[in-house]
Amino acid sequence: MRDVFGYSGGRYGMHSPTRSGLNIRVIFAIGLILFALIRFGSATSVNPITGKADRVGLSVEQEVALGLQSAPSMIQQFGGLARSERDQYLVDQVGRELLNALERKLKRNGVGENPYQFEFHLLSDESTINAFALPGGQIFITQGLYKHLRTPGQVAGVLGHEMGHVIERHGAQRMAKDNFFRDLIGAFTVASGSVSHAQVAQMVGNLIQMKYGRDDELESDRWGVDLCILAGYDPQNMIAVMDVLEQQAGGGKSPEILSTHPNPGNRREKIMLLIRQQFPDGIPRLKDPYRGLPK
Repeated sequence: MRDVFGYSGGRYGMHSPTRSGLNIRVIFAIGLILFALIRFGSATSVNPITGKADRVGLSVEQEVALGLQSAPSMIQQFGGLARSERDQYLVDQVGRELLNALERKLKRNGVGENPYQFEFHLLSDESTINAFALPGGQIFITQGLYKHLRTPGQVAGVLGHEMGHVIERHGAQRMAKDNFFRDLIGAFTVASGSVSHAQVAQMVGNLIQMKYGRDDELESDRWGVDLCILAGYDPQNMIAVMDVLEQQAGGGKSPEILSTHPNPGNRREKIMLLIRQQFPDGIPRLKDPYRGLPK
């Protein structure tokens, strides 16, 4: 029975040790959340190409250094570089055309020089259908994807899309978001004292970040269309790439590239819309879209 002095069969007016420990954890967790919000909010940098304010935790110079440092391990992970010098030469040639187109665009717009160190790598892995970019300009395409492409224009569509990731600093933005969610998950773990709850928070964080990743893919498609056009390639080659991805997805195991990219059908519609916006009166004669790749 509780008396007027707050006695309830235990200590007078005292909280239980468990309740006190919980309050300390909650206060500490709130501090961690505030720190995460401040750090994420202050990680803002003006994109040197687009002029937009990006939430990134790295400078352009750090992005370039990170990409160069990480490239060898990426190459090793996919079985090394492709042995075919002819195929690598064509990838380099198309990449240079896209890079020259980008630099002409920047000069025309008065933006200045391209700050990224673009390099294009053909990986020997024939079983993985994928293409990706590291921060700073390291671009990769697997032999597994390359062997399904039929024209240099289709190669241009893939490489131009990956260049878009670099230009928009998607990798650096993802790193900043990963750090933010990791801080939040740490705070949640401290507050709850439960690893299982933290795992649930991790899954929620992954779902949120997947949404951002898919938005990034569509934004990079815009750059792919733009760079293809500026380099003289028919942008409809990007639609042909979507056909390739859809065909491979229908053949059993989905290509690795589809684990992070939106459905090819959805992307195809948006790419067609981008092309119509660029050429409302029809596409002019560009490089021969049917000139095949050497096989």
